[in-house]
Amino acid sequence: MKPEINESELLEGLARNDRKAVETLYKQNYSMVQAFILNNNGTTDDARDVFQEAMIVLYEKAKDGQLELNCQIKTYVYSVCRRLWLKRLQQLQRFGAPVESLEDVVPVEEELEEHDRKNEAFGVMEKAMTHLGEPCKSLLEAYYIQKKQMLDIAAEFGYTNADNAKNQKYKCLMRLKKLFFAQYKKVD
Repeated sequence: MKPEINESELLEGLARNDRKAVETLYKQNYSMVQAFILNNNGTTDDARDVFQEAMIVLYEKAKDGQLELNCQIKTYVYSVCRRLWLKRLQQLQRFGAPVESLEDVVPVEEELEEHDRKNEAFGVMEKAMTHLGEPCKSLLEAYYIQKKQMLDIAAEFGYTNADNAKNQKYKCLMRLKKLFFAQYKKVD
């Protein structure tokens, strides 16, 4: 099998959250990332963390169909991990050279920044959800996370019909939106 076909199948599998694809990507790339991090003032825990972050970046890009590789997956994963690790070292002041001056890597800064922004927004959303209170929190989780139907939600929460449950969901969503943006503005 050609590597290109194999790699495109791996990316498609990753986008579907296929266990075999994830395991294959892990087996093919983790030892390289671990060696890089261990050779650059890191630990095996650091290697696991950085590799996991890179896999999340790769997964999100593959799932959204925004991943246009002009190199092998291995090169992309290495570049993402290298950027993440060097950025972390810089933050810990264990590495003197600025990350921007490093050569021979695939440019992934925008993708990493987008990933950081999404993580920050998810953190703010999680905080807003904790401040939302009941029954709104449970109602929104039932609909958006557990993917329950309005009729089932109406029965579970004691609403007279699905329309009343839908109305309450809308009110809860507006409260959540208000809390989210109030906190999001504080972060900026």
